[in-house]
Amino acid sequence: MEMTNSLSLTREAAKQSMKNEVRLNAAYIEGDWVTIAASESVDEHALYDPNSGEVIATTHLCNSAQVESAAHAASRAYATWSQTSVNERARYLQAIADTMAQQFEKLVALSVLNNGKPIAEAKIDVSDAIACYRYYANLIIEQATWSKVATNETGIRLLKTYAPVGICALIVPWNFPMVTTAWKLAPALAAGCTVILKPSEVTLLPELILGNILSAIGLPKGVVNILPGAAEVGAAMSSHPLIDKVSFTGSNIVGEKVMRQAATGIKDISLELGGKSAIVVRADADIDYACDLIIGGIFTNAGQICSATSRLLVHQDIAQSLFDALKAKTESLKIGDGFAVDTQMGPLVSAQQLAQVKKYIDIAVDENLICLTGGKILERQGYFVTPTIYTNVPVSSQLWTEEVFGPVLVSTTFADNAQAIELANDSKYALAATIVSANETAALEMALQIQAGHIWVNEQQIVVPEAGWGGFKQSGIGRELGADGLSAYQKSKHVLLPS
Repeated sequence: MEMTNSLSLTREAAKQSMKNEVRLNAAYIEGDWVTIAASESVDEHALYDPNSGEVIATTHLCNSAQVESAAHAASRAYATWSQTSVNERARYLQAIADTMAQQFEKLVALSVLNNGKPIAEAKIDVSDAIACYRYYANLIIEQATWSKVATNETGIRLLKTYAPVGICALIVPWNFPMVTTAWKLAPALAAGCTVILKPSEVTLLPELILGNILSAIGLPKGVVNILPGAAEVGAAMSSHPLIDKVSFTGSNIVGEKVMRQAATGIKDISLELGGKSAIVVRADADIDYACDLIIGGIFTNAGQICSATSRLLVHQDIAQSLFDALKAKTESLKIGDGFAVDTQMGPLVSAQQLAQVKKYIDIAVDENLICLTGGKILERQGYFVTPTIYTNVPVSSQLWTEEVFGPVLVSTTFADNAQAIELANDSKYALAATIVSANETAALEMALQIQAGHIWVNEQQIVVPEAGWGGFKQSGIGRELGADGLSAYQKSKHVLLPS
């Protein structure tokens, strides 16, 4: 980790950027910032610094009236944008990436200020978002306009092409600002869709800069509309008659509501929901390296990750040695201000999320779970909780079955591969998993049997834009990233002609 920060990577610099460049009390509609008057707003909304719990800004949020304006703006823009050449769309995507790269440190600082994550993690986020825009710029150019489809019939030719799905409502969460936005927006624009984007009202500061970027690169008006709003706005977007597709990332409870709302008009839908992912440590694993992977999988972003490997399955022969090493490494983690150069885990994003994690810590006490380390809310300003590990957790425990969305790890042991696979698959979620083993062949064989959409073998949770992202069971519907992510915003068309 770097031991010094540049002058632009400070809380003071981030607050100055917020004051000078972030358009609060406004929605980005048809290429312009439209003021949200107090009389129009659902409520005045506070934005917080998770490190201190202090209010850093207040803003007015959109209501359904702005949704109506944005939907019609996207509809007007669709006829032209959907017919632009792939090269033109690719140029705009590259321009977004270039401008984000030019404003890299400002975006990092705003993310740390509003989300609380350490600078090192925020840098990864901005880099990932930039890479995503570049990836889809290249992918759309590579996609053939027409491809031949083989048939068993004689005297005919069958061709296949792709068309944009239409006008899209994109609803993104607070845990990875800019990243999940790029995962949805980049393929939607590449496909030729127009968009209404609702960033999380919790982390508006880094997200709203996007409107400035789109104006700076001259993106045609109405192609992207940004609505800072809460649940009312999301519901109005999901049920609006002009919307053809809804893409939502968030909790299962809200995802079910979005699915019901999207049923109006039979909208296309993508849902990226919860997880309770397993990390399996086989008997032949290197214990020190396994501990690094375990810590990375649960304490990165303070555990506020849908794919967090929050269930640890460790072979009984190495369990005690691993737990001893894991306890020592976990207790050495530096918890603190995201702007501090030595911070390894920052605060939770909000008081609401802190209360959510505390609820599960209290449940662990009620269930008499064995706490290896942590289990405490820190008595200090901000939303801090200790990295927490429970051992010998029964599979009936609420902490074993439910998504905590915080730095809380539950663990148990297994005797053989069959039991490990059974435990890993015993969940209503199936988003991700990690396997740690010295035997790659054995690990890959296990990966074939574990129900998960993305599996890491002997690696940290690296997510690359080329790899499709999504799960099975109640972890969601559809895929983001990769070629699958582009397909999510396209419909195939077939044309039959005489040979």
